[in-house]
Amino acid sequence: MLMMAAMLLTGCAQKAAQETDGFVKREGAGFTLNGKEYRYVGTNFWYGAILASEGQGGDRQRLSRELDKLHELGLDNLRILVGSDGVRGVKTKVEPTLQEAPGVYNDTILAGLDYLLQEMGERGMKAVLYLNNSWEWSGGYGFYLEQAGAGKQPRPDEAGYQVFMKAMSQYATNEEAHKLFLQYVRDIIGRTNRYTNRPYAEDPAIMSWQIGNEPRAFSDEAKEPFAQWLSEASKTIRELDPNHLISIGSEGIWGCEMDPALYEKICADPNIDYMNAHVWPYNWNWAKRDSLVENIERACQNTADYIKQHTEIAQRLQKPLVIEEFGYPRDGFIFEPGSATQGRDRYYDFIFSLIKSEPMVYGCNFWGWGGEARPTHEQWQVGDDYCGDPAQEAQGLNSVFDCDTTTIGIIKKYNKQ
Repeated sequence: MLMMAAMLLTGCAQKAAQETDGFVKREGAGFTLNGKEYRYVGTNFWYGAILASEGQGGDRQRLSRELDKLHELGLDNLRILVGSDGVRGVKTKVEPTLQEAPGVYNDTILAGLDYLLQEMGERGMKAVLYLNNSWEWSGGYGFYLEQAGAGKQPRPDEAGYQVFMKAMSQYATNEEAHKLFLQYVRDIIGRTNRYTNRPYAEDPAIMSWQIGNEPRAFSDEAKEPFAQWLSEASKTIRELDPNHLISIGSEGIWGCEMDPALYEKICADPNIDYMNAHVWPYNWNWAKRDSLVENIERACQNTADYIKQHTEIAQRLQKPLVIEEFGYPRDGFIFEPGSATQGRDRYYDFIFSLIKSEPMVYGCNFWGWGGEARPTHEQWQVGDDYCGDPAQEAQGLNSVFDCDTTTIGIIKKYNKQ
C-alpha cells in the first residue's frame, strides 16, 4: 500500500510539473499553457533577432522598450523570422543576413536571436520562429535554389511576380535545395543559447517551430512533392525537438493553389500540431486603395467566409487554427504613422472577435508591429528603422506604430477580455 501511495504521489508530481513547465501544448483541439487554456492576440515582429543583435541594425535599448510595450498591451505571442539568407546589398531583401552561404552564419544575428529569446523568456512571452520563406524578401526558396545549382533566380521587383512564382515552383522537386534547408534546420534547432545556456529544444520561450513563411507549391504539378517536402521537414523538426509545437506557416487554402484538399492534407500530417491561415483583403482585391473604408464590410464578409472554410477543416482534423497574418492599409492608402485607421480598426476588431466567437480559432498575430519606428523612406534603405513592413513593402503600409492610439485601444480591449 505504501508503495502504491508513493507511486500515485510521484505520478501526481510529474503531472503537476508537466502542467507548469511553461511550454505551450496542444491538448485535443486547443492550446494549453501551464494547465490552462491558451488563447491569444499577438503580432508579427519579424525583425526581432536583428534588433536584438549588436551589429548592423541592432538596438538592444529599443528592443527592450518594444518588448515592454508589447507585454504591457498583452501582445505576448510574437511571430519572428529566424534569419535572412544570401548576400547583402539586394534591394527589397532584409539585411543583414543570417545565412550568407549554406552553413555559413553571421554570428552577430545568432547572438541577437539568443538575446531576443532570453528577453522574451524573462517577460513570459512566446515566440513562433519561422525557418524559411517562399517569398524573396528574406532569401528562402530562391536562395536554396541558387545554392543547389539551379542558376540565378528572378526577383519580383525586376521580373514581375508571375515570372518569380513560376521559377519558385522548382523548389518542391529540388532535392538538393531540401537537403541544404534541412541542414539549416538542424543547425538552428540544435543550438544552445549563449546567454541562458539552455538548448533551444528546451526553451519554453519558443511556442512553435514553423517550416516557413507562406510556403507554396506555386503550381498544380508541384502539389504532391510540396506536400512530401513539408512532411519531411516536420518529421525532421520533431526528431530534433519533441518539446515544441510544429506548424507550417501556410496562408491556408489561398497558399495551396486554391485547393482545400491540399490544405487539409498538409495539415493532417501527424507532426503538424496546429493550422495557420493568413488573410490579406487589399492584396486579394477584396478592398481597393481608393475606397478602403467603403470596402470594409465586404472585406470582413469575405474574411468570414474564408475563415469558415478553415474552421470546418480544423473541426474535422481536431486541430486549433491560428490566423497568424492579417493586415489592412491606412485610410487613403497613407503610410504616415498616426494617420487615420478607421478601416483598419474595424478590420482588427472583426478578426479579434473571431477568437471569442469561433471555438476552433485559438489565436491571431496581426501584421505587424512597427512600434517606435518612424520610416524615413518609402523604400527601405540600410540605416532606416525596422518596422512591420519588410524591405519589399512600402514602409508604413501595414505597420502598427506606438502612436496609433485607436488601433492600440482595440488591442487593449480584446487582450483584457
